[in-house]
Amino acid sequence: QVQLVESGGGSVQAGGSLRLSCAASRSTISTDCMAWFRQAPGKEREGVAVIYPGDGKTLYASSVKGRFAISQDNALNTMYLQMNALEPDDTAMYYCAAGRDRICPFPWNRVNGYSYWGQGTQVTVSS
Repeated sequence: QVQLVESGGGSVQAGGSLRLSCAASRSTISTDCMAWFRQAPGKEREGVAVIYPGDGKTLYASSVKGRFAISQDNALNTMYLQMNALEPDDTAMYYCAAGRDRICPFPWNRVNGYSYWGQGTQVTVSS
C-alpha cells in the first residue's frame, strides 16, 4: 500500500505561480509511473503530466505544456509540479497518482491506470 499526500495548493491571480508537492510513503516514485491529474467542478478528471521511472521521461497535456513542469526527488520520495503562467482555466482540484508493479498505463493519462491516489489539493486562479 502507498499513501500519497499533496500540498502546495492555494489561490493566485492569473499569471502567478504555484508549486505542488506529492509525498509518497515509500520509494514508489523511483520505480513506478507518477502523474498529476486535475478535476474541475462538473468536469472529468484529466491528466496533467506524467514522469516515467528510470529515464525520467515526461509528458504533458497540451493545455499545460510549456507552463508546467513535473519533477521528482527520489531521495525525498516526493514529486513536484511547478505551475507557471497560471490561467483561470487551471482552477481545479489537483491529484497525484502512482502506478504499481512497474507498469505504466497507456495512454499515460488513463485514470484507471493508476493504483494509488492522494486526497487532492485545491488550486484556484482568479482573473
